[in-house]
Amino acid sequence: MIFRRDNNSYLSNYMLIDESCISMDLDKSFGSWIVETQTQIKYLDMFSMYASQAIGYNHPYMIENLSKLAKASLIKPALPDVFNDIYEQYVEKFVQKTDPQNNFRYVFFIEGGALAVENALKVAFDWKARKNLQKGIFKRNMKVIYFCDAFHGRSGYTLSITNMNDPKKTKYFPKHKWCRIKNPKLRFPITEDILEEVIHSEEFAIRQIKDAITKYPGEIASIIIEPIQGEGGDNHFRAEFFKELRKISDEEDILLIFDEIQTGMGLTGKMWAYEHFGIKPDIISFGKKTQVSGIFVNDRVDEVTNNVFKQSSRISSTFGGNLTDLVRCGLILDVYEKERLLENTNVQGQYFFSKLNMLQQKYPEFISNVRGKGLFIAFDLPSEAIRNTLVNEAKRQNLIIGSSGYYSLRLRPHLNVTTEDIDRAINSLDIAVSKIQNQFARIKICFLPFKEHTQKKPPIVLSDHGIIN
Repeated sequence: MIFRRDNNSYLSNYMLIDESCISMDLDKSFGSWIVETQTQIKYLDMFSMYASQAIGYNHPYMIENLSKLAKASLIKPALPDVFNDIYEQYVEKFVQKTDPQNNFRYVFFIEGGALAVENALKVAFDWKARKNLQKGIFKRNMKVIYFCDAFHGRSGYTLSITNMNDPKKTKYFPKHKWCRIKNPKLRFPITEDILEEVIHSEEFAIRQIKDAITKYPGEIASIIIEPIQGEGGDNHFRAEFFKELRKISDEEDILLIFDEIQTGMGLTGKMWAYEHFGIKPDIISFGKKTQVSGIFVNDRVDEVTNNVFKQSSRISSTFGGNLTDLVRCGLILDVYEKERLLENTNVQGQYFFSKLNMLQQKYPEFISNVRGKGLFIAFDLPSEAIRNTLVNEAKRQNLIIGSSGYYSLRLRPHLNVTTEDIDRAINSLDIAVSKIQNQFARIKICFLPFKEHTQKKPPIVLSDHGIIN
């Protein structure tokens, strides 16, 4: 491996520093490039810290405004109970720039994406319980409808709605038995046969949802979905499916939650991915590129009195997010505006996509299902082993990329990525694929056709609480 691991380092004595870790030179890293501290080798970052970095490293505008970040970091106030003028200024900036159409009535900040999702669920649980009480119904056990291949976090409630092929994320941790639904994901390019298959999958998923609502009357508080499932395989869905979820949510007194922690803040070419689909969720969770995490909630929550936004401490935390993170987000939003980064995301995303399609034509036995919105990009490899080998070989070519789902490779460039960066990334991928093609050819690996059944997955069986893999 090319990343340094010093087993005698101080960190290694107290925490896991594995082979994928890198010591980053904070002063010399720049743009899309990470400079390793000891070797000073440059790595082209097409993963952007798990899609959490919006504008690359040491951006001039951020350097110019270090004093604003420094001032905000002198203390860590207990927000919003003890707020200040900086907080007021940057909350206003955040809301105005990320929700200019006023689609949402409330905003709530907290530290970490999992806690953002947890509080989205708490809003829904409280709302549904009060809805039931208005009807003279008392239900103790609220439930959530979620989807196969979902990743919503690693703590508390979110463990119960995370369904990954990697058992390390959830194994041995107690979970609620909520309603998991088959995800009717698209495959690309979309042919008539694929479209027909996906429509059937959507119909099956809708039947499952309606069956769950019938089986647990008055207990389904929310439907939660990622507009594009990131960790679970870069799975895309049709707008028609989201519109059905919206319709069901309206008809059945259910809150529709979009988890936008990875898709949000412009990565898909719009500020929020839901804007692509012609529907509006009731709640979105945000994090990663927003720096500070939290939720937006629309005025549907006001259908009940004394909801969580009307009662002190109903949802809360000590720090109420993080003031320094909020200021950093505000500065990043300035860069978005000055450099027209949403436009750049669409332009560079199309360019990246075209180059990947050329690689797919060059290596049809290796690369398939090239897909993406904006700079939220992925493609498939024939197997998990080949995918992992490609990730490692790319590192040897000084390119940082990531895995996704069973056998996908994901790319998450910074929003100010340049054409030159993309050309360099494509060249490194070309070299890496060529090398592993020769490697697997020598050991006579037989490549299977690119179909979903080429990956051995656990059987799907019905249970009392939905779908269990």
